[in-house]
Amino acid sequence: MNVSGIANLASSMAQAQTGQDIGIAVLKKALDAETSIAAGLIAAIPSVPSVTNLPSHLGRHINTSA
Repeated sequence: MNVSGIANLASSMAQAQTGQDIGIAVLKKALDAETSIAAGLIAAIPSVPSVTNLPSHLGRHINTSA
């Protein structure tokens, strides 16, 4: 049994796990940033003003043949 081989394997596995942990942390940060940007964009959408001066039949149909 080669002890140094086992130690090298354990070290390589620990480095791989650390790399994966770092990658996951970076991904979570990127997702959080995208979430906050999306929330800001949604909040920036102006509200639709209610139009009470128009007759009730306007805006009910879409002319798709024009």
